[in-house]
Amino acid sequence: MNTTQDIAELQIIDKQKIVDFDIKEFTIELLVTKYLTGLDDDDNDIYIPTYQRKFVWNIDRQSKFIESVVLGLPIPYIFTADTGDGRLEIVDGSQRLRTLVSFISGKLKLKNLSILDNLNGYKYNNLLKSRQRKFNNTTIRMISLTDKSDDEVRFMMFERINTGSSILKDMEKRKGIYGGKFIDFVYNECAKHPLFVKNTTFTENMEKRGEPQELIIRFFAYSDRYTDVRTGVNEFLNDYTNSMNKSFNRNDLYKRFDRMLKFVDSNFPYGFSKTPNSNKTPRVRFDSISVGIHLALEKNPKLSVKNVDWIESEEFKSIITAGGQNAPKAIKNRIEFVRNQLLSLI
Repeated sequence: MNTTQDIAELQIIDKQKIVDFDIKEFTIELLVTKYLTGLDDDDNDIYIPTYQRKFVWNIDRQSKFIESVVLGLPIPYIFTADTGDGRLEIVDGSQRLRTLVSFISGKLKLKNLSILDNLNGYKYNNLLKSRQRKFNNTTIRMISLTDKSDDEVRFMMFERINTGSSILKDMEKRKGIYGGKFIDFVYNECAKHPLFVKNTTFTENMEKRGEPQELIIRFFAYSDRYTDVRTGVNEFLNDYTNSMNKSFNRNDLYKRFDRMLKFVDSNFPYGFSKTPNSNKTPRVRFDSISVGIHLALEKNPKLSVKNVDWIESEEFKSIITAGGQNAPKAIKNRIEFVRNQLLSLI
């Protein structure tokens, strides 16, 4: 009979078989060329997949990275995965690659450098030709999963690299780990719905971090399963996203989303915002209103209301500002408060 240690060892050996990688070393010039050549036709040798976040590094951070390269400081590995057709998909390192491209193309002007402060205000073309050559010939190391490793391993690597990062937010990790048809639907259709754009407000940083898409997934997940929340909300949303990627009815979801937005647009003067000058849409406010409306319309598709003055009531404010908003009871209370108000059940 196998001991528990034998079983554990067999599992380790089995899982190790699917993790196969190479270590590559490219010059910056070659790395940038492989990214840019064929970029417009999505045929570049090294590419950034749709699940990766947008370019979010600010100029200070980009400048400091370029300074590190010029100084010859150790640069973290770039992680890639061979997709089977010879192309390399960036799993981690897109911000570094984009920064190199921005600098070499002349878009990035260095600023706020403390060590090489004489380079402040410099662009790539301001460097001596000899320094440009040295910069281009600097090598960047890369760990690349071979095509023997499957999608599960690639996403597992993405998660392990980014879990716990103060830079990568929940929606960015969700997009990376659970990217699929449902995520594409949320990003490419729902987030671009004119009434969603009209009735929500986000800062530029919130847009980059995927906050609009976070709210949309919360709407679908809570409107389907808000009474099923048992663990942390992030885990709940991840499980929902994963299940929807496997099977979901696009038309039904879009109709639900569209119906809710039309009701908001017709009845809520500030949409999901607290005031006409708000620069962000609070999550708990969006959850309460959007899901409460959906539940009310499920009960009465022809629902008509005279006013929504209760949205400014102290009772509603206390419900959505109390502590522990991610607790199952708090989620249930705020959603059902809106539903009941709309149905005149209170």
